[in-house]
Amino acid sequence: MALAGAGLFALTWAPVRAPSIGWSSPEVTGALAAGTLLMAAFLAWERRARYPMLPLAYFGRRGFATANAVVFFQFISVIGSLFFITQLFQIGMGYSPLQAGLRILVWMAMPMVIAPIAGALADKIGNKPFMVAGLVMQAIGLGWLAEVAGLGTGYGTLVAPLITAGIGTALCFPTVANQVTGSVPQADVGVAAGTNNALNALGGVFGIAILAAIFAAHGSYATHATFIDGFRPAEWAAAGASAIGVIASALAPAKSATPGPVTLAPQPAPAGQPA
Repeated sequence: MALAGAGLFALTWAPVRAPSIGWSSPEVTGALAAGTLLMAAFLAWERRARYPMLPLAYFGRRGFATANAVVFFQFISVIGSLFFITQLFQIGMGYSPLQAGLRILVWMAMPMVIAPIAGALADKIGNKPFMVAGLVMQAIGLGWLAEVAGLGTGYGTLVAPLITAGIGTALCFPTVANQVTGSVPQADVGVAAGTNNALNALGGVFGIAILAAIFAAHGSYATHATFIDGFRPAEWAAAGASAIGVIASALAPAKSATPGPVTLAPQPAPAGQPA
């Protein structure tokens, strides 16, 4: 737990600090290197532990591995986009925070409407079609938003791409959870859900950092026009992250088989006791 916590902290620290001090700064590169080494040590520890906190054999199961890859890239896209779309409404379009929040509901309310339906249907026909379709729609919606955003663009022009992206997000949310927890024995559902949550949080942090770096390279907060100059390439990058998630979702199994327990490597018996 100490190795995993320290490793994830370092990997999170780097993208949080990078927009302020640069990706090439010693602090950021050092944090990335430390995080990588700590996570490698965590994996080595788990590989030899008699009762591992995270059985690494689960990553050999396509359902578990693909669901975790999907959620990582989806949250790069969703959280990074949310960070900038809220600013688009305020800085790029001049709305107050309350007005911006109300207008973004056409995107963020979709999971409340669509996700329960998608989850129920996925129980019957499998998670893969919903994950693939969801990420395709999320990529299309965010790319569409990047294309139409501009000076003088009215809110009505943004509604359709926001709804498209929101429906895509809603299709993916419950089916990723179904996929990852359905890939392990019932006793390890908490382990699977915890791994998935850790990766979606890490994806969100990287999403904001990556999109912020792209925004800073092309625009600024100086004027409405320079904000739009940075927003559009950042949003195209968010659409690209969703597209990478499509590849991961396409590799998921068509329908999850009943999961069996992992086989732990035999460990030597303590000295003085029979093996």
